[in-house]
Amino acid sequence: MLNSLLVVGWLSAAIPQVGETAPDFTVKDTAGTTYTLSEMVKKGPVIVAFFPKAFTSGCTKELTAYRDRYKDIEQVQGQVLAFSTDDAETLTRFKTELKAPFAFIPDPDGKVVGAYDVKMPVLTVSKRYTFVVGEDRKVLKVDEGKDAIDPTGAIVACPLRKGAAAKPSAAPAGNTPPIKAEPATK
Repeated sequence: MLNSLLVVGWLSAAIPQVGETAPDFTVKDTAGTTYTLSEMVKKGPVIVAFFPKAFTSGCTKELTAYRDRYKDIEQVQGQVLAFSTDDAETLTRFKTELKAPFAFIPDPDGKVVGAYDVKMPVLTVSKRYTFVVGEDRKVLKVDEGKDAIDPTGAIVACPLRKGAAAKPSAAPAGNTPPIKAEPATK
């Protein structure tokens, strides 16, 4: 009976899936700035990127890619939080070395890693997972493993918010007068 419960518990992992509500959290980054997910999503989509270890090749490749594509993320009003179970000092050095313009969040006790159920078995190290979280903390996209190294899918999954600057469309043919845009409301 106990074995059956353990297997059922293991199979019903709590990794948030697309359409589900992401666990809320309030954390501090390496600079001491506080972030609360439920507040952040009011401003735009949040890319919550869990990575295993600072200074390793895969993690360096992943976070360098996010750094290099950060302007694309900003264009869709996205925000990035990079989580690791590394300590604050290690993540501060890693963020500085990468010249990353986004927040690095130390989670040495694995509290947020555990809430998202992305902890490796036995070790307090996160698996490589990326969650794109939109309005009302709804999960819009989940990438894992090598798919989470490339930020393209996460960026594409970020919806443009109401009132955001949209790309101008081609002018209609003929003598149609231009349409005056209404001011954005909050």
